[in-house]
Amino acid sequence: MTKVIPGRMTHRHDGELVVFHIGMQINRWWRPDLWGPAFFAMPGMLKELSADPDSGLLGFELLFGAGGPYVVQYWSSIEKLYAYASNPAQQHRPAWAAFNKAARKAPGAVGVWHETYLVERAESVFVSTKAMGLPKATELVPVGRNHDGAKARFEDGRTGAAEREAA
Repeated sequence: MTKVIPGRMTHRHDGELVVFHIGMQINRWWRPDLWGPAFFAMPGMLKELSADPDSGLLGFELLFGAGGPYVVQYWSSIEKLYAYASNPAQQHRPAWAAFNKAARKAPGAVGVWHETYLVERAESVFVSTKAMGLPKATELVPVGRNHDGAKARFEDGRTGAAEREAA
């Protein structure tokens, strides 16, 4: 079991940061034959990416929303995200082709979605939580003096710049 980290923590990260949300909406729960392949493809992709330190994947969080499961991913560059998505030798491209083929056979049974954000600045605070989110994907650091409020952390510039004094 992951331990709770006491105190006020934030993240530190220099360089490009991409936040990628990807998920599925299960519209026909009683048809796991239609949504199951897409559901079970994601863990393999995350394992593949996590095993390759050069993939660009910094970390991820598995979540469950109103329509089904989704993943928040943190990437070191938009180029690496797109390279993975389009590489036929890795798991995403074949899974995407299989999803499209299945979706044509049963329109509306399952949906997929994604959103991509290139982050110029980011602010975070985690108080007495387990390691998760942006600090887990980048670097977890204590909230520094003069950065007690969200506005101060955010106004300091690039992701994590506000917390350099905490190191």
